Amino acid sequence: MKFLMKRSLLAMVLFVAVLQAQAIVKMPALFADHGILQRQTNVAIWGWADAKAKVTVIPSWNGTTYETKADHDGKWKLTVETPEAGGPYEIRISDGAELILKNILIGEVWLCSGQSNMEMPMKGFPGQPVVGSNIDILKSDNHNIRVITVPRNSQTTPQDNFTAKWKVADPAAIRNFSATGYYFGRMLNEMLGIPVGLIEVAYGGSCVQAWMSPKTAVSFVDKQVPAPGDSIPVANRTPSVLFNGMLNPVIGYGIAGCIWYQGETNYIEPDRYLDLFPTMVAEWRKLWGIGDFPFYYAQIAPFDYSVFTPTEFHEKFNSAYLREAQLKAQDKIPNSGMAVLMDVGEETSIHPMHKQEGGERLALWALAKTYGIRDFSYKSPAYDAIEVKGSQAIVSFKDASNGLTTFGNELTGFEIAGENKVFYPADAFLRAKSVVVSSPRVEKPVAVRYAFKNFIVGTLCGTDGLPVSSFRSDNW
Repeated sequence: MKFLMKRSLLAMVLFVAVLQAQAIVKMPALFADHGILQRQTNVAIWGWADAKAKVTVIPSWNGTTYETKADHDGKWKLTVETPEAGGPYEIRISDGAELILKNILIGEVWLCSGQSNMEMPMKGFPGQPVVGSNIDILKSDNHNIRVITVPRNSQTTPQDNFTAKWKVADPAAIRNFSATGYYFGRMLNEMLGIPVGLIEVAYGGSCVQAWMSPKTAVSFVDKQVPAPGDSIPVANRTPSVLFNGMLNPVIGYGIAGCIWYQGETNYIEPDRYLDLFPTMVAEWRKLWGIGDFPFYYAQIAPFDYSVFTPTEFHEKFNSAYLREAQLKAQDKIPNSGMAVLMDVGEETSIHPMHKQEGGERLALWALAKTYGIRDFSYKSPAYDAIEVKGSQAIVSFKDASNGLTTFGNELTGFEIAGENKVFYPADAFLRAKSVVVSSPRVEKPVAVRYAFKNFIVGTLCGTDGLPVSSFRSDNW
């Protein structure tokens, strides 16, 4: 009898344990130990529980109880008010059995997206280094920087989760994290003095169409957007598949803004990119529902794209046209800015080894435009106009308040053309805020181009060190 009672008691204990295990809410990878939430806003928190179960969320920073009810599929979502930056905190989540998220910080959260130049980790790719990264990895211990990487995933249907963990910055975490993203986040953390969270959502070789929803991508693609269950011809270049597999699980998470490094794969369609890219940004902003959040992006660096050029050459296979599209996109995308990388390109590698420059130039935009820090430069000087005087074309620039320089290097890369539209290499010399361009082969100049090549080393900069983008005064 005693034996039977013990067995019954044990069975009841096991039964209750099973019920409790089933009752514990399930959270997406974004809501986990060591995570970070956007400060001073109402952030969305979501997960899964038993159907129709009541779910409570209690953050330790204010002790407030937030309640909601799971739907018939067990999905639930609510918003929580966050304080000024700080932590660590805990978040208690329960639908009967409690789950505690520990070591949560409040700070600035940024999405880091694009293709391989965003994906390129601090340790570099095999045989392709990141300059200075070994020492920076060594020094990366920082409790106030948190990183998470969404793994590569191509899908024909929207996914709601992924497998990854938030990591506190240290050499093990940072050596495998986006170099561009890390250098961006490190500078924000240093200058703002608050925690920074970085979410990497990048896939090497991806085209911009892959990052659009099926509904939006269908307006732009020559080939069909795959239906649910269809095969995926190319994992990183099939329209909508990265939106479904990688971006969708992140949409709605509280962010301050996004940094973007992509365009290399779209280099042969610059005219379409000028429509594609702003449309993608507008869609992301609409889906996040937090207004025109900051969107800062890197202009692709010069590289000898002839290795990729189709047999039948076309003038617009020159990637300078894609850089031009990115330059023009600043006027089509509200609250945006572009980091120019004309000085760090490599002729034989599409992955510039100088990643710190790109990450930090993106951070300059954020520090100035998003965080309101003043009295430093963040914009590259930009072409404004040309004035023809005799056989000379005088090129003026905006955003060059302290003038232009080559830092002692030869000023190269200028071309000039007359009415016959034939460009010739030009002599160029600097004035304080302009460049005088001429050629003995062009008596009456009509147009000027600068660094308008697949690969070239840009030498023209503002005195702050920010390089001038390639440009042309014509529209031929």
